[in-house]
Amino acid sequence: MSNKNTIFHRGNTAVCVDFSAGQISSDGAVILLEKLEKKHKLIHYFSKLIPDNREPSLIRHSVEKLLKQRVFLLMQGYEDTNDVDHLKNDPLLKDILLGDLASQPTVSRFENSLDKSSIFELCYGWLDKYVSTLKGRKHITIDVDATDDPTHGSQQLSMYNGYYGQFMYNEWLFHDGDTGQIIVPVLRPGNSHSNKWYVSILQRVVARIKECYPRIKITIRADSGFSCAPFYELADQYGLKYTIGLASNNILKNRVSRAKSAVEQLYLKEGIKHQHFIGYTYQAKSWPKPQQCYSKIESTGIGMNIRHFVSNLEGQQARGIYFDYYVKRGESSENRIKELKNMCFSDRLSNHGFWSNFFRLLISSIAYEMFVLLKNSIRKTNFEKAKKWQIDTIRTCLLKIGATIKVTKRRTYYQLSKAFVHQSLFRALITQ
Repeated sequence: MSNKNTIFHRGNTAVCVDFSAGQISSDGAVILLEKLEKKHKLIHYFSKLIPDNREPSLIRHSVEKLLKQRVFLLMQGYEDTNDVDHLKNDPLLKDILLGDLASQPTVSRFENSLDKSSIFELCYGWLDKYVSTLKGRKHITIDVDATDDPTHGSQQLSMYNGYYGQFMYNEWLFHDGDTGQIIVPVLRPGNSHSNKWYVSILQRVVARIKECYPRIKITIRADSGFSCAPFYELADQYGLKYTIGLASNNILKNRVSRAKSAVEQLYLKEGIKHQHFIGYTYQAKSWPKPQQCYSKIESTGIGMNIRHFVSNLEGQQARGIYFDYYVKRGESSENRIKELKNMCFSDRLSNHGFWSNFFRLLISSIAYEMFVLLKNSIRKTNFEKAKKWQIDTIRTCLLKIGATIKVTKRRTYYQLSKAFVHQSLFRALITQ
Protein backbone atom coordinates (compact mmCIF):
# COMPACT_ATOMS: atom_id res chain seq x y z
CA MET A 1 0.00 0.00 0.00
CA SER A 2 1.61 3.25 -1.13
CA ASN A 3 -0.43 5.27 1.39
CA LYS A 4 -1.77 4.26 4.78
CA ASN A 5 -5.17 5.73 3.79
CA THR A 6 -5.46 3.63 0.64
CA ILE A 7 -8.25 1.11 1.09
CA PHE A 8 -8.19 -0.50 -2.38
CA HIS A 9 -7.15 0.11 -6.00
CA ARG A 10 -9.52 0.70 -8.89
CA GLY A 11 -7.28 -0.37 -11.76
CA ASN A 12 -4.18 1.79 -11.37
CA THR A 13 -6.00 4.33 -9.20
CA ALA A 14 -5.61 4.20 -5.44
CA VAL A 15 -8.80 4.88 -3.49
CA CYS A 16 -8.05 6.68 -0.20
CA VAL A 17 -10.24 7.56 2.77
CA ASP A 18 -9.60 9.92 5.69
CA PHE A 19 -11.44 12.42 7.91
CA SER A 20 -9.82 15.62 6.71
CA ALA A 21 -12.96 17.32 5.33
CA GLY A 22 -14.67 20.12 7.24
CA GLN A 23 -17.72 19.73 9.44
CA ILE A 24 -20.35 18.60 6.95
CA SER A 25 -23.99 17.91 7.77
CA SER A 26 -26.42 15.81 5.75
CA ASP A 27 -29.29 17.98 7.02
CA GLY A 28 -28.57 21.23 5.21
CA ALA A 29 -32.25 22.01 4.57
CA VAL A 30 -32.95 22.31 8.28
CA ILE A 31 -32.53 26.05 7.68
CA LEU A 32 -35.65 25.84 5.50
CA LEU A 33 -37.54 24.36 8.44
CA GLU A 34 -36.30 27.19 10.66
CA LYS A 35 -37.56 29.72 8.10
CA LEU A 36 -40.93 27.95 8.03
CA GLU A 37 -41.17 28.03 11.83
CA LYS A 38 -40.25 31.72 12.00
CA LYS A 39 -43.03 32.48 9.51
CA HIS A 40 -45.84 30.38 11.03
CA LYS A 41 -44.63 29.98 14.67
CA LEU A 42 -46.33 26.59 14.96
CA ILE A 43 -43.81 25.07 17.39
CA HIS A 44 -43.74 28.30 19.39
CA TYR A 45 -47.55 28.18 19.71
CA PHE A 46 -47.63 24.63 21.08
CA SER A 47 -44.63 25.17 23.35
CA LYS A 48 -46.63 27.85 25.18
CA LEU A 49 -49.29 25.24 26.00
CA ILE A 50 -46.81 22.81 27.61
CA PRO A 51 -46.27 23.31 31.36
CA ASP A 52 -42.71 23.46 32.68
CA ASN A 53 -42.40 22.35 36.31
CA ARG A 54 -38.61 22.12 36.38
CA GLU A 55 -36.37 24.02 38.78
CA PRO A 56 -35.60 27.27 36.86
CA SER A 57 -32.00 27.48 38.07
CA LEU A 58 -31.24 24.03 36.61
CA ILE A 59 -32.84 24.50 33.17
CA ARG A 60 -30.44 24.33 30.21
CA HIS A 61 -32.96 23.67 27.43
CA SER A 62 -36.28 25.51 27.22
CA VAL A 63 -39.54 23.71 26.42
CA GLU A 64 -39.60 25.39 23.02
CA LYS A 65 -36.08 24.20 22.24
CA LEU A 66 -36.89 20.63 23.31
CA LEU A 67 -40.04 20.59 21.17
CA LYS A 68 -38.21 22.15 18.23
CA GLN A 69 -35.41 19.59 18.46
CA ARG A 70 -37.86 16.69 18.57
CA VAL A 71 -40.01 17.99 15.68
CA PHE A 72 -37.09 18.99 13.43
CA LEU A 73 -35.35 15.64 13.92
CA LEU A 74 -38.57 13.79 13.09
CA MET A 75 -38.90 15.84 9.93
CA GLN A 76 -35.32 15.03 8.99
CA GLY A 77 -36.02 11.31 9.49
CA TYR A 78 -34.63 10.67 12.98
CA GLU A 79 -37.45 8.86 14.74
CA ASP A 80 -35.89 7.87 18.10
CA THR A 81 -34.83 10.06 21.00
CA ASN A 82 -31.45 8.31 21.16
CA ASP A 83 -30.64 9.45 17.59
CA VAL A 84 -29.19 12.52 19.27
CA ASP A 85 -26.18 10.38 20.26
CA HIS A 86 -24.84 10.43 16.70
CA LEU A 87 -26.12 13.94 15.91
CA LYS A 88 -24.65 15.82 18.88
CA ASN A 89 -21.73 17.15 16.81
CA ASP A 90 -23.83 18.21 13.82
CA PRO A 91 -22.87 21.88 13.25
CA LEU A 92 -26.11 22.87 11.51
CA LEU A 93 -28.42 21.41 14.15
CA LYS A 94 -26.38 23.08 16.89
CA ASP A 95 -26.73 26.40 15.08
CA ILE A 96 -30.48 26.05 14.60
CA LEU A 97 -31.00 25.10 18.25
CA LEU A 98 -28.62 27.83 19.47
CA GLY A 99 -26.36 25.45 21.33
CA ASP A 100 -25.81 21.80 22.13
CA LEU A 101 -28.57 19.34 21.47
CA ALA A 102 -30.51 18.05 24.47
CA SER A 103 -29.46 14.54 25.46
CA GLN A 104 -31.65 11.46 25.12
CA PRO A 105 -32.45 11.34 28.87
CA THR A 106 -33.46 15.02 28.81
CA VAL A 107 -35.78 14.49 25.83
CA SER A 108 -37.27 11.37 27.45
CA ARG A 109 -37.99 13.27 30.66
CA PHE A 110 -39.64 15.96 28.55
CA GLU A 111 -41.90 13.40 26.86
CA ASN A 112 -42.88 11.91 30.22
CA SER A 113 -43.55 15.26 31.92
CA LEU A 114 -47.18 15.73 30.80
CA ASP A 115 -50.23 14.40 32.62
CA LYS A 116 -53.83 13.91 31.48
CA SER A 117 -54.81 17.53 32.13
CA SER A 118 -51.86 18.86 30.10
CA ILE A 119 -52.64 16.56 27.18
CA PHE A 120 -56.27 17.72 27.16
CA GLU A 121 -55.13 21.35 27.12
CA LEU A 122 -52.89 20.58 24.14
CA CYS A 123 -55.80 18.95 22.30
CA TYR A 124 -58.07 21.94 22.92
CA GLY A 125 -55.24 24.22 21.84
CA TRP A 126 -54.80 22.11 18.70
CA LEU A 127 -58.49 22.54 17.84
CA ASP A 128 -58.29 26.30 18.44
CA LYS A 129 -55.25 26.51 16.17
CA TYR A 130 -57.16 24.73 13.39
CA VAL A 131 -60.23 26.93 13.81
CA SER A 132 -58.03 30.01 13.48
CA THR A 133 -57.18 28.92 9.91
CA LEU A 134 -60.81 28.78 8.70
CA LYS A 135 -61.29 32.47 7.97
CA GLY A 136 -62.92 32.98 4.56
CA ARG A 137 -63.99 29.35 4.08
CA LYS A 138 -67.67 28.57 3.46
CA HIS A 139 -67.50 24.77 3.67
CA ILE A 140 -65.29 22.12 5.26
CA THR A 141 -65.25 18.34 5.08
CA ILE A 142 -64.25 16.48 8.23
CA ASP A 143 -62.79 13.04 7.55
CA VAL A 144 -62.84 10.68 10.51
CA ASP A 145 -60.68 7.56 10.58
CA ALA A 146 -58.58 5.42 12.90
CA THR A 147 -55.45 3.30 12.51
CA ASP A 148 -53.75 0.57 14.49
CA ASP A 149 -50.37 0.97 16.16
CA PRO A 150 -49.01 -2.45 17.19
CA THR A 151 -47.25 -2.48 20.56
CA HIS A 152 -44.42 -4.76 21.57
CA GLY A 153 -43.89 -4.08 25.26
CA SER A 154 -45.76 -3.32 28.46
CA GLN A 155 -47.11 0.10 27.52
CA GLN A 156 -50.04 1.31 29.61
CA LEU A 157 -53.44 0.65 27.97
CA SER A 158 -51.87 -1.45 25.24
CA MET A 159 -54.67 -3.98 24.78
CA TYR A 160 -55.69 -6.78 22.47
CA ASN A 161 -57.95 -5.78 19.59
CA GLY A 162 -59.93 -8.66 18.12
CA TYR A 163 -60.52 -6.91 14.78
CA TYR A 164 -56.81 -6.35 14.15
CA GLY A 165 -55.74 -9.51 16.01
CA GLN A 166 -52.92 -7.86 17.97
CA PHE A 167 -51.94 -5.86 21.04
CA MET A 168 -51.98 -2.23 20.01
CA TYR A 169 -52.87 1.41 20.53
CA ASN A 170 -55.71 2.94 18.54
CA GLU A 171 -54.78 6.24 16.86
CA TRP A 172 -57.76 8.30 15.82
CA LEU A 173 -57.63 11.34 13.51
CA PHE A 174 -60.01 14.08 12.42
CA HIS A 175 -58.71 15.48 9.11
CA ASP A 176 -59.73 18.45 7.01
CA GLY A 177 -60.69 16.71 3.76
CA ASP A 178 -59.73 19.71 1.63
CA THR A 179 -56.42 20.84 3.13
CA GLY A 180 -55.08 17.68 4.79
CA GLN A 181 -54.74 19.47 8.16
CA ILE A 182 -55.22 17.44 11.32
CA ILE A 183 -58.18 18.93 13.17
CA VAL A 184 -57.33 17.00 16.32
CA PRO A 185 -55.38 13.76 16.97
CA VAL A 186 -56.51 11.32 19.67
CA LEU A 187 -54.84 8.25 21.17
CA ARG A 188 -57.12 5.53 22.54
CA PRO A 189 -56.61 2.20 24.32
CA GLY A 190 -55.99 -0.69 21.98
CA ASN A 191 -59.36 -2.39 22.48
CA SER A 192 -61.40 0.72 21.59
CA HIS A 193 -64.23 0.33 19.10
CA SER A 194 -64.09 2.68 16.14
CA ASN A 195 -66.81 4.98 17.47
CA LYS A 196 -65.72 5.08 21.13
CA TRP A 197 -65.78 8.77 22.24
CA TYR A 198 -66.51 9.61 18.60
CA VAL A 199 -69.71 11.64 19.00
CA SER A 200 -68.63 13.44 22.18
CA ILE A 201 -65.36 14.64 20.63
CA LEU A 202 -67.00 15.46 17.29
CA GLN A 203 -69.57 17.54 19.14
CA ARG A 204 -66.78 19.59 20.74
CA VAL A 205 -65.13 20.05 17.35
CA VAL A 206 -68.33 21.13 15.60
CA ALA A 207 -69.42 23.39 18.48
CA ARG A 208 -66.05 25.19 18.48
CA ILE A 209 -66.16 25.70 14.72
CA LYS A 210 -69.76 26.92 14.78
CA GLU A 211 -68.99 29.25 17.70
CA CYS A 212 -66.45 31.11 15.57
CA TYR A 213 -68.04 30.61 12.14
CA PRO A 214 -71.79 29.98 12.60
CA ARG A 215 -72.54 30.02 8.86
CA ILE A 216 -69.87 27.58 7.77
CA LYS A 217 -71.21 24.32 6.29
CA ILE A 218 -69.77 21.08 7.66
CA THR A 219 -69.86 17.66 6.01
CA ILE A 220 -68.74 14.49 7.81
CA ARG A 221 -67.17 11.63 5.86
CA ALA A 222 -66.30 8.29 7.49
CA ASP A 223 -66.47 4.52 7.12
CA SER A 224 -69.05 2.14 8.58
CA GLY A 225 -67.42 1.99 12.02
CA PHE A 226 -68.68 5.52 12.71
CA SER A 227 -72.34 4.96 11.81
CA CYS A 228 -74.33 5.09 15.05
CA ALA A 229 -77.55 6.59 16.43
CA PRO A 230 -75.88 9.34 18.53
CA PHE A 231 -74.09 10.61 15.41
CA TYR A 232 -77.34 11.04 13.45
CA GLU A 233 -78.85 12.89 16.42
CA LEU A 234 -75.80 15.18 16.48
CA ALA A 235 -76.11 15.74 12.72
CA ASP A 236 -79.72 16.84 13.13
CA GLN A 237 -78.79 19.12 16.04
CA TYR A 238 -76.12 21.02 14.08
CA GLY A 239 -77.46 20.60 10.55
CA LEU A 240 -74.50 18.53 9.41
CA LYS A 241 -74.26 16.87 6.03
CA TYR A 242 -72.66 13.45 5.89
CA THR A 243 -71.72 10.39 3.88
CA ILE A 244 -71.04 7.38 6.10
CA GLY A 245 -70.40 3.75 5.23
CA LEU A 246 -72.81 1.08 6.46
CA ALA A 247 -71.87 -2.39 7.67
CA SER A 248 -73.77 -5.14 5.89
CA ASN A 249 -76.54 -7.05 7.65
CA ASN A 250 -79.36 -9.40 6.68
CA ILE A 251 -81.83 -6.58 6.00
CA LEU A 252 -79.43 -4.81 3.65
CA LYS A 253 -78.57 -8.12 1.96
CA ASN A 254 -82.27 -8.67 1.25
CA ARG A 255 -82.58 -5.12 -0.14
CA VAL A 256 -79.91 -5.75 -2.74
CA SER A 257 -80.64 -9.43 -3.49
CA ARG A 258 -82.52 -8.83 -6.76
CA ALA A 259 -79.95 -6.35 -8.07
CA LYS A 260 -77.16 -8.71 -7.03
CA SER A 261 -78.72 -11.60 -8.93
CA ALA A 262 -79.13 -9.44 -12.04
CA VAL A 263 -75.51 -8.23 -11.95
CA GLU A 264 -74.29 -11.79 -11.46
CA GLN A 265 -76.29 -13.02 -14.46
CA LEU A 266 -75.52 -10.12 -16.81
CA TYR A 267 -71.92 -9.29 -15.92
CA LEU A 268 -70.15 -11.61 -13.49
CA LYS A 269 -70.73 -14.77 -15.53
CA GLU A 270 -69.30 -12.96 -18.56
CA GLY A 271 -66.30 -11.70 -16.60
CA ILE A 272 -67.37 -8.08 -17.16
CA LYS A 273 -66.66 -5.26 -14.72
CA HIS A 274 -69.76 -3.28 -13.84
CA GLN A 275 -71.13 -1.10 -11.04
CA HIS A 276 -74.83 -0.81 -10.31
CA PHE A 277 -76.26 1.56 -7.69
CA ILE A 278 -79.62 1.49 -5.93
CA GLY A 279 -81.15 3.87 -3.39
CA TYR A 280 -83.71 3.24 -0.62
CA THR A 281 -84.74 4.39 2.85
CA TYR A 282 -83.58 2.34 5.81
CA GLN A 283 -83.81 2.67 9.57
CA ALA A 284 -81.80 0.55 11.99
CA LYS A 285 -83.55 -0.21 15.29
CA SER A 286 -81.40 2.27 17.22
CA TRP A 287 -81.68 5.13 14.72
CA PRO A 288 -84.00 8.02 15.59
CA LYS A 289 -85.47 8.18 12.07
CA PRO A 290 -85.10 6.58 8.60
CA GLN A 291 -82.10 7.58 6.48
CA GLN A 292 -81.50 7.73 2.75
CA CYS A 293 -79.20 4.81 2.00
CA TYR A 294 -77.48 3.50 -1.11
CA SER A 295 -75.76 0.32 -2.22
CA LYS A 296 -73.11 -0.31 -4.84
CA ILE A 297 -73.41 -3.76 -6.39
CA GLU A 298 -70.22 -4.32 -8.33
CA SER A 299 -68.98 -7.08 -10.57
CA THR A 300 -65.18 -6.91 -10.47
CA GLY A 301 -64.90 -9.46 -13.29
CA ILE A 302 -63.73 -12.14 -10.86
CA GLY A 303 -66.21 -11.68 -8.00
CA MET A 304 -68.86 -9.51 -6.37
CA ASN A 305 -68.18 -6.42 -4.25
CA ILE A 306 -71.14 -4.88 -2.42
CA ARG A 307 -70.87 -1.66 -0.41
CA HIS A 308 -73.56 0.22 1.52
CA PHE A 309 -73.55 3.86 2.60
CA VAL A 310 -75.89 6.50 4.00
CA SER A 311 -75.92 10.13 2.91
CA ASN A 312 -78.07 13.23 3.24
CA LEU A 313 -76.31 15.12 0.44
CA GLU A 314 -78.94 16.74 -1.73
CA GLY A 315 -79.19 17.00 -5.50
CA GLN A 316 -76.81 14.14 -6.27
CA GLN A 317 -77.23 10.62 -7.57
CA ALA A 318 -75.78 7.60 -5.76
CA ARG A 319 -72.95 7.16 -8.29
CA GLY A 320 -71.92 10.78 -7.93
CA ILE A 321 -71.98 10.67 -4.13
CA TYR A 322 -69.86 7.54 -4.11
CA PHE A 323 -67.22 8.32 -6.75
CA ASP A 324 -67.13 12.12 -6.63
CA TYR A 325 -67.20 12.42 -2.86
CA TYR A 326 -67.07 9.33 -0.64
CA VAL A 327 -64.12 7.45 -2.17
CA LYS A 328 -61.99 10.61 -2.10
CA ARG A 329 -61.47 9.97 1.60
CA GLY A 330 -58.87 7.44 0.47
CA GLU A 331 -56.60 10.30 -0.60
CA SER A 332 -57.70 12.98 1.84
CA SER A 333 -57.73 10.80 4.97
CA GLU A 334 -56.23 7.33 4.55
CA ASN A 335 -53.13 8.48 2.66
CA ARG A 336 -52.63 11.33 5.11
CA ILE A 337 -52.74 8.85 7.99
CA LYS A 338 -50.08 6.79 6.20
CA GLU A 339 -47.90 9.91 6.03
CA LEU A 340 -48.38 10.61 9.73
CA LYS A 341 -47.87 7.00 10.77
CA ASN A 342 -45.09 5.83 8.45
CA MET A 343 -43.33 9.08 7.50
CA CYS A 344 -43.72 11.16 10.69
CA PHE A 345 -43.31 8.08 12.89
CA SER A 346 -46.47 8.27 14.97
CA ASP A 347 -46.21 4.48 15.24
CA ARG A 348 -43.17 4.84 17.55
CA LEU A 349 -45.21 4.98 20.75
CA SER A 350 -42.73 3.00 22.83
CA ASN A 351 -42.83 4.94 26.11
CA HIS A 352 -44.32 3.12 29.07
CA GLY A 353 -46.91 5.70 30.10
CA PHE A 354 -50.10 6.21 28.08
CA TRP A 355 -50.04 10.00 28.35
CA SER A 356 -46.39 10.22 27.31
CA ASN A 357 -47.29 8.14 24.25
CA PHE A 358 -50.23 10.46 23.59
CA PHE A 359 -47.72 13.33 23.71
CA ARG A 360 -45.53 11.47 21.20
CA LEU A 361 -48.54 11.25 18.87
CA LEU A 362 -49.01 15.01 19.23
CA ILE A 363 -45.32 15.67 18.48
CA SER A 364 -45.50 13.53 15.33
CA SER A 365 -48.67 15.40 14.39
CA ILE A 366 -46.86 18.74 14.76
CA ALA A 367 -44.14 17.42 12.42
CA TYR A 368 -46.91 16.42 9.99
CA GLU A 369 -48.47 19.89 10.20
CA MET A 370 -45.07 21.44 9.44
CA PHE A 371 -44.93 19.28 6.32
CA VAL A 372 -48.44 20.49 5.38
CA LEU A 373 -47.14 24.06 5.58
CA LEU A 374 -44.15 23.06 3.45
CA LYS A 375 -46.46 21.44 0.89
CA ASN A 376 -48.48 24.66 0.73
CA SER A 377 -45.27 26.57 0.06
CA ILE A 378 -44.36 24.14 -2.74
CA ARG A 379 -47.81 24.67 -4.33
CA LYS A 380 -47.00 28.38 -4.66
CA THR A 381 -44.01 27.59 -6.90
CA ASN A 382 -43.87 26.55 -10.56
CA PHE A 383 -42.43 23.09 -9.86
CA GLU A 384 -45.39 20.89 -10.84
CA LYS A 385 -43.69 17.56 -10.14
CA ALA A 386 -42.83 18.58 -6.58
CA LYS A 387 -46.49 19.44 -5.89
CA LYS A 388 -47.27 15.70 -5.97
CA TRP A 389 -44.56 14.69 -3.51
CA GLN A 390 -45.49 12.89 -0.33
CA ILE A 391 -43.62 13.50 2.90
CA ASP A 392 -40.97 10.82 2.38
CA THR A 393 -40.19 12.20 -1.09
CA ILE A 394 -39.96 15.74 0.27
CA ARG A 395 -37.53 14.51 2.93
CA THR A 396 -35.37 12.60 0.44
CA CYS A 397 -35.38 15.11 -2.41
CA LEU A 398 -35.51 18.41 -0.54
CA LEU A 399 -34.44 18.15 3.09
CA LYS A 400 -31.41 15.87 2.93
CA ILE A 401 -28.69 18.15 1.54
CA GLY A 402 -24.98 18.02 2.30
CA ALA A 403 -23.91 21.36 3.76
CA THR A 404 -21.33 23.16 5.86
CA ILE A 405 -21.67 26.26 7.99
CA LYS A 406 -19.40 29.28 8.28
CA VAL A 407 -19.91 31.77 11.10
CA THR A 408 -18.43 35.29 11.19
CA LYS A 409 -19.12 38.18 13.54
CA ARG A 410 -21.94 39.53 11.38
CA ARG A 411 -23.13 36.61 9.26
CA THR A 412 -23.83 32.89 9.31
CA TYR A 413 -23.32 31.17 5.95
CA TYR A 414 -25.03 27.88 5.10
CA GLN A 415 -23.05 26.48 2.20
CA LEU A 416 -25.08 23.79 0.45
CA SER A 417 -23.76 21.15 -1.93
CA LYS A 418 -23.30 22.20 -5.57
CA ALA A 419 -24.47 18.71 -6.58
CA PHE A 420 -27.95 19.28 -5.11
CA VAL A 421 -30.45 18.62 -7.92
CA HIS A 422 -33.36 20.77 -6.70
CA GLN A 423 -31.51 24.04 -6.16
CA SER A 424 -34.11 26.12 -8.00
CA LEU A 425 -36.97 24.74 -5.91
CA PHE A 426 -35.03 25.30 -2.72
CA ARG A 427 -34.30 28.91 -3.68
CA ALA A 428 -37.98 29.49 -4.48
CA LEU A 429 -39.02 28.15 -1.07
CA ILE A 430 -36.37 29.83 1.05
CA THR A 431 -37.18 33.25 -0.44
CA GLN A 432 -40.97 33.08 0.08
